[in-house]
Amino acid sequence: MNPNGAVFLSAGVPDPAAKHFMGEADTAAITAAVSALLYVTLGRRQLVWGGHPAITPMVWAHAEAMGVDYGAWVKLYQSEFFEDEFPKETALFDNVVVTPEVPEDMAASLAIMREQMLDDTSFGAAVFVGGMQGIMDEFELFKAKAPDAAILPIMTAGGAAAILGQQIGADPEFAQERDYVALLHHQLDIHPSEQRYPTPVEQPEAVADRLRRPPEP
Repeated sequence: MNPNGAVFLSAGVPDPAAKHFMGEADTAAITAAVSALLYVTLGRRQLVWGGHPAITPMVWAHAEAMGVDYGAWVKLYQSEFFEDEFPKETALFDNVVVTPEVPEDMAASLAIMREQMLDDTSFGAAVFVGGMQGIMDEFELFKAKAPDAAILPIMTAGGAAAILGQQIGADPEFAQERDYVALLHHQLDIHPSEQRYPTPVEQPEAVADRLRRPPEP
């Protein structure tokens, strides 16, 4: 895995009333998994995702609390198609890319956003949590654009990500482990002693230079 590659987050809370509903999910587990991802990555790896009304406020709260420059570490993509539905937290992010809409065509508007979102950045991994058909669509596009990146479906949270994990024969750890911090440290290969940096430009290139060292005796 590229230790300097960004992490792509594809996450959502499934809506049983939606036509693209793909299975029940554990909302608390989705929240815990996303929170764990933010804890593991912020200040260590750039995080990229397409705004979701249930996820954006969570990312904002964690980024603000951890004392890192979220404008440098977090990149949020939104389609102009959903402009009237943007969470209020969207306006607080310094690094938001609003992609053009295709009037009255949600699918085409989302396709434009996803293409640009995955073309703009070099990725080392993608994490999939909960969600519905959009999880599958983003997985297929991500694999085409970043074939060597790691795929991390959090199966214990349910939703489309659980189905995705079954389809790709994911590591059994994804279907068993509910300590999401430990799971993501392991699967993203981010050592717990890796230091956080206010901005990416302050982070050493070599991972070995980022590790906290014990004080001299």
